[in-house]
Amino acid sequence: MAKQIPLRQCVGCREMKPKTELVRVIKTPEDEICLDKTGRKNGRGAYICLNQACLEKAKKTKALERSLKTEIPEEIYQTIAEEMI
Repeated sequence: MAKQIPLRQCVGCREMKPKTELVRVIKTPEDEICLDKTGRKNGRGAYICLNQACLEKAKKTKALERSLKTEIPEEIYQTIAEEMI
């Protein structure tokens, strides 16, 4: 029996993709927003594709803000964009 690959939905394009193809953005218990490359950090998480178009769409529709239940400053979006490259 083959091992099942966990799927997650991108907040930008809304497509279901394997967890390994997405990056997790988390809001820590201290209200810090950061990327979780390991997928194991503690906090509320949202998944996004590793491309600029999905990040821009998530920013425009405020999907990331809704998922993390907090307002996200512009600097955080720039940091996420830089780390995605």
